[in-house]
Amino acid sequence: MSNPVKEFENQRKQRIDEQGANAPLKDASDEFMRHSISSGYSYNFQWFGRPIIQYPQDIMAMQEIIWEVQPDIIIETGIAHGGTVLFYASLLQLLGGDRKLISIDIDIREHNRKEIESHPMFRNVELLEGSAIDEELVASVFEKAKGYENPLVVLDSNHTHEHVLREMELYSPLVKKDSYMVVFDTIIENLPEEASADRPWSPGNNPMTAVDQFLETNDRFVKDINIDNKLMFSVAPNGYLKCVKG
Repeated sequence: MSNPVKEFENQRKQRIDEQGANAPLKDASDEFMRHSISSGYSYNFQWFGRPIIQYPQDIMAMQEIIWEVQPDIIIETGIAHGGTVLFYASLLQLLGGDRKLISIDIDIREHNRKEIESHPMFRNVELLEGSAIDEELVASVFEKAKGYENPLVVLDSNHTHEHVLREMELYSPLVKKDSYMVVFDTIIENLPEEASADRPWSPGNNPMTAVDQFLETNDRFVKDINIDNKLMFSVAPNGYLKCVKG
């Protein structure tokens, strides 16, 4: 007897695999990314009333990962306006149980903190202000993560090679087999120089170059290319890193 649920999943997998080799679609996706980034497209969206500054495709990918992994704690670096804080917090609440989000930023602006802390989705969130690579802060995060069995790590703060590489080195030990460490804004490597002219990062000095160097010496993680093939356009190409070893 046929299983329509399994059949649909198999069709979905085949379609995603085929998309990865679809050159015209990939070219169109790359063109969209270049134009949409220059237009500020990612600033158009909100999650439960707060600016999330992400592409809908990456938001959907994170939702799928969180459902698949069922993390009991998420560690996020980079807060901005707080949309991702509320996004991760709300999904953890939907999963139920005693799940927690730790969000870190070197500068949590007072007006953003006020909006985040007064939001009804804030109840399972802890905000930490400071550099995500400060050793004392990192030690505090590890202490707070004790007792949680399945952490998920999301890195989206300072996008220079040196900073992101250090974040990965520091936080990757928290991640267990079959969970993820997601590195955002790897797209910088694929953009023209002028796209980051006023920033300390650029092609050759960004999260993607950090990911590549990290993976040269760390065999616990692999790039989940299936996610890239599924999304087609994303600010995190090659940045969805799955932990394959305990």
